[in-house]
Amino acid sequence: MQSILTIRIDDDLDRLLEKVCTRSGRNRSEVVRDALRRQLEVTTFHQLRSLAMPFPEAQGFLTDEDVIETVS
Repeated sequence: MQSILTIRIDDDLDRLLEKVCTRSGRNRSEVVRDALRRQLEVTTFHQLRSLAMPFPEAQGFLTDEDVIETVS
């Protein structure tokens, strides 16, 4: 099933979108779908990370270096 989404974008964003489409050889829908998919994945990652972070922080893992030191 497909849905149709209509959005308004300003002139600057429209020009940038057109440049990306021209350079990539893809149409507007493909570029926007890809951009939306990537942004939603990043947003989901950050949401899940914020839910998970209290657990390692409670164990004293505050930085990447803390983890590396423990597993090395």
